[in-house]
Amino acid sequence: QVQLVESGGGLVQPGGSLRLSCSASGVIFSIYDVGWYRQAPGNARELVAANTAAGSLDYADSVKGRFTISRDNAKNTMYLQMNSLKPEDTAVYSCKIKHSWYDVNYWGQGTQVTVSS
Repeated sequence: QVQLVESGGGLVQPGGSLRLSCSASGVIFSIYDVGWYRQAPGNARELVAANTAAGSLDYADSVKGRFTISRDNAKNTMYLQMNSLKPEDTAVYSCKIKHSWYDVNYWGQGTQVTVSS
């Protein structure tokens, strides 16, 4: 059974940093494209950052230069390092993995990130 477990969310002051982690089990992690999404109240879910199995990276314009996505295939884990956080980054962040060949997707449970003074 595939399971994604997220950790690392919380409350942080503007300008602060957080690192989110998403650990996967039940899959060959290295052949999955991975991504972080977020959804703020009243807003649609949006892609924050993506890292394909081949190593390509993509970021939303709003987080470029502040967020970094990475993965450790040996640990079946993906990360999102978030620096210079702003109140508008407040959202529920979820990880998603997609098989690089087939349209098979799995989601994490989501973790709340709140940026506030």
